[in-house]
Amino acid sequence: MSKSRTVEVFTANCPLCSDVVDTVRDMACDSCKVRVVSLQDESGVQRAREVGVQSVPAVAINGTLASCCQGRGVPREALREAGVGVPI
Repeated sequence: MSKSRTVEVFTANCPLCSDVVDTVRDMACDSCKVRVVSLQDESGVQRAREVGVQSVPAVAINGTLASCCQGRGVPREALREAGVGVPI
């Protein structure tokens, strides 16, 4: 039985996400199964939640977010520190 690696690319179908999809497909080897997961589909949103995606593009390998994709997103605290919601 051959081993394989599942690589999921989470995308909002924008040009920046498309660049990451292209990069992953270019880098993938014969044992990599690349799956593009669109967040425009409810099933894609559900899968993203299961994996812990907080922003896109994001990549998960065998169900685990790649280290480059962890801890991202837009936390309320960071927005507040940047001045959102703070009177001038």
